[in-house]
Amino acid sequence: MLSHDEIMNIFRRTGVLWEGHFILTSGLHSGRYLQCARVQQFPEENTILCRELAARFKDQGITTVIGPAIGAIIMAYEVARQLGARSLFTERENGAMTLRRSFTLEPGERVLVVEDVITTGGSVREVVKVVKEHGAIPVAAGVLVDRSGGRADVGLPIQPLFTFAIETYQPDDCPLCRQGIPVVKPGSRQSKP
Repeated sequence: MLSHDEIMNIFRRTGVLWEGHFILTSGLHSGRYLQCARVQQFPEENTILCRELAARFKDQGITTVIGPAIGAIIMAYEVARQLGARSLFTERENGAMTLRRSFTLEPGERVLVVEDVITTGGSVREVVKVVKEHGAIPVAAGVLVDRSGGRADVGLPIQPLFTFAIETYQPDDCPLCRQGIPVVKPGSRQSKP
């Protein structure tokens, strides 16, 4: 098993862990941000992490691995490859998570749902709903990083590779703002004052 330090070294080496002052999707501020998609640029490191995650599900009869587009497409593929399973991804269509591209799930098929990072678990819950709607059996959720500190509930057992409780602040009570550290919204080309 990979140690906490070994995983952190991969995250630092591949640029996953950012330190500074960030506005999270929730609107909260934080001094740390995880951009897990960055590890997927590096096949060797991504394989190491996905192999470690897949090993946790090797005896559960998983036949399909599925994750939400876009962040979990490569991850679902690699975890599926490690398990000898097939790989699917869901996409949003008119705001709802769905299977497209002629993907199908069969009734009774044992499915592992994967995601790179969960905070509230919303995307994973949406994928679980799609799996159930097709009559397949969602067995568990495998995630690279559980940013909720173990608080996310997706209706399935969650197996994180790494649990990371990132301290967050309300925008009107942010010590980083008080220190005058410029704030950045990841994914945005602009810094916020």
